[in-house]
Amino acid sequence: MDKDFPEWYARLREEYKDYLGAVENLGETVRKKGPLDEKTSHLIQLAASAAIRSEGAVHSHTRRALEAGATSEEICQAVLLLTSTIGFPAASAALSWVYDIVGGKK
Repeated sequence: MDKDFPEWYARLREEYKDYLGAVENLGETVRKKGPLDEKTSHLIQLAASAAIRSEGAVHSHTRRALEAGATSEEICQAVLLLTSTIGFPAASAALSWVYDIVGGKK
């Protein structure tokens, strides 16, 4: 399956194929290892991405959660639930990155 990757990620995949292959394989292996479904796994990874303020990872896991069947409402709630843990500014920034992908549709 051919995907459109952000320019930097595509460059890393080109220059460090084995390394990125290992990173991608690790993520896939861990997601398949336990009882959590793919949607829940991506919502958890989305929350972690928001917590470390990684815009690219928030974009990626928002897309992947949508592909796994999450609704825009579920994705937004996953980020809003973080407010008391990571603070309003960080949660707000992450929500803006989610909106980059979902287009503000709820």
